[in-house]
Amino acid sequence: MENHFNSMHKLHLIFWGLIISLACFSQDKKNEWQLKKSEEGINIYSRKTENSAYRELKSVFYVKTSLSSIVSLIHDWESYPNWVYRCGKASKLKVSKDTIIHYQNVLAPWPFENRDFISNTVLSQDKITNIVTINAFNNPKFIPEVESHHRITEMRATWTLIPLKEGNVQISYQLFVNPGGSIPAALVNMASVAGPYETALHLKEWVMKKKYQDAKVVGIKESK
Repeated sequence: MENHFNSMHKLHLIFWGLIISLACFSQDKKNEWQLKKSEEGINIYSRKTENSAYRELKSVFYVKTSLSSIVSLIHDWESYPNWVYRCGKASKLKVSKDTIIHYQNVLAPWPFENRDFISNTVLSQDKITNIVTINAFNNPKFIPEVESHHRITEMRATWTLIPLKEGNVQISYQLFVNPGGSIPAALVNMASVAGPYETALHLKEWVMKKKYQDAKVVGIKESK
């Protein structure tokens, strides 16, 4: 009887050990990037975020061009309506030594109100790898709210430009935004793949324009 009890006890320990392991594995997995679309050399990922119903997004793709050309395009705010998904207007508000503050509005589908946001953008380049990072942090109160627009108060974004062999660059764009207002999170998440995909697709086209191909950004070191 004692042997039977010990065997049952061991089985219970193994069973609950497996349950706990699976629970931990599920906890680890739930915030991992999940591939949502792969087309035209562009991979779109999303993942859950803590304390939010909105998902974080990431696009990864490759372009054979210079680092300066990409940085020049990203910093050409007035061009955004041409290649950034649903951007109606973008402009530079202030430039300081290390930070550029810019304004951007987002054309929301009917019947929802258009959105806008202000971000502090900071560029850096690793001296060893030449990887360029452009971080954008939300600055919603820099200017007064615009009529007929809902001001976004939760937003963060990062461009990562990784130089590779033969002049290729891996571009990664990571974005989290809470649009606020009455747009349901489920609806935003369902439509979230289109934005980063369309932006990446149009960036690959626009960065090849002569204006950007000829650009030399001060402080940007190109890989040989």
